[in-house]
Amino acid sequence: MTPVKVKSVEEHLTYLKKGVAEIIPEIELKAKLENSLKTGKPLRVYLGVDPTAPDLHLGHTVVLRKLKHFQDLGHTAVFLIGDFSAMIGDPTGVSETRPPLTREQVDANAKTYLAQVYKILDKEKTEVRYNSEWLGKMSAEDVVRLCSHYRLARMLEREDFSSRLDKGQPISVHELLYPLLTAMDAVKLQSDVELGATEQKFNLLVHREIQREYGLPGQAILTMPILVGLDGQRKMSKSLGNYVGITEPPSEMFGKMMSIPDELMWSYYELLTDRAPQEIAALKQEVAAGKLHPMDAKMRLAEEVISGFHGQADARRAAESFQRVFRDRQNPEQIQELKVKRLGTHFVFFMKRPEAGTDLSQPRDVSLLGAERWSKFLAITGQVSSIAEAERLIKQKAVEIDGEVLTDPTARINLDLKSEFIVRIGKKKFFRIVVEQQQVH
Repeated sequence: MTPVKVKSVEEHLTYLKKGVAEIIPEIELKAKLENSLKTGKPLRVYLGVDPTAPDLHLGHTVVLRKLKHFQDLGHTAVFLIGDFSAMIGDPTGVSETRPPLTREQVDANAKTYLAQVYKILDKEKTEVRYNSEWLGKMSAEDVVRLCSHYRLARMLEREDFSSRLDKGQPISVHELLYPLLTAMDAVKLQSDVELGATEQKFNLLVHREIQREYGLPGQAILTMPILVGLDGQRKMSKSLGNYVGITEPPSEMFGKMMSIPDELMWSYYELLTDRAPQEIAALKQEVAAGKLHPMDAKMRLAEEVISGFHGQADARRAAESFQRVFRDRQNPEQIQELKVKRLGTHFVFFMKRPEAGTDLSQPRDVSLLGAERWSKFLAITGQVSSIAEAERLIKQKAVEIDGEVLTDPTARINLDLKSEFIVRIGKKKFFRIVVEQQQVH
């Protein structure tokens, strides 16, 4: 990407401050930027990430995008993989001591990180480091000397620790070491700026202080807000199931993003796109004035975000598919097929995905025993969990047959009248029933 052209420190700051929660202290960041512009020497800006899981979601990309903004301005983006610190475990936000990860777990997760990170950062311009380079080589003497630079009382002021102490919950000594050891990352990298989420503020301040203890100027800190998940209430997290993974198929990402509450999309616009604050404010005003439907604004957001990870063509196809199925109430172009062979009152069926072109399950003999009810049929095919669940969905008008809402839980299916049905369950589940009549000999 071509570096962003700026003429002054003020323009630098305006570009970098978009979406930022806090700059500590802003006057120092401004001075560093002034010196960088004057000398032509780029700032060293780093983001440290512990590879505690193999996949990244949109919440992780908020801080990554800020690192990209510095990179776009010509500064040195340092992406630090905490392969050593991940084995300790960051105590931030946890209510109990977490089990340390093994070296094998960390290495496996780290392998997947870079491929995902390079969807945002410029691979050729990113400096990648691993903190095992220095932390793995520290002697006992080095650790003791490091610990002498920080007071225990200050460490225990940390909200995570003080809360656990008040509740009588244990704190392991290795957790106290975490912010001190990761502070050595800032020392060894000689960083000018460090980025992190708001919940990382304590760690970042320790890093800045330890840098000074080791004779360095002390980095500036930029914290980014936590991205709220799809439920509109809690932070985005895979464990909570309210996340959008950046490696998920475009159509799946699109559907998930369209499920967010309308008010939440404005923070998504701010934290996940490069739109200027004025543009976002104008869009918001259009929606408020009734000139732009909230769903249209959300579709623009989803397409814009997804194009950054999968390309514009795939994002457009995902948008068109959503429009077709959910706005125009048409059937999706690709649809699961359920073939049914009728042998008297017995049926043999199997599922087949058109994109795969192969059978996904072994045929099974099924007897409807003359009670050809849709509720039983749907349950037997596995499209709902049980007959009771099928009946509940039908009562809620969540089942359609060929575009007609099914309202009677006792409604029967007559496979003699038609050879094909399109079934829709809820908003997202579609499948085609194809009936193949066979003579009984």
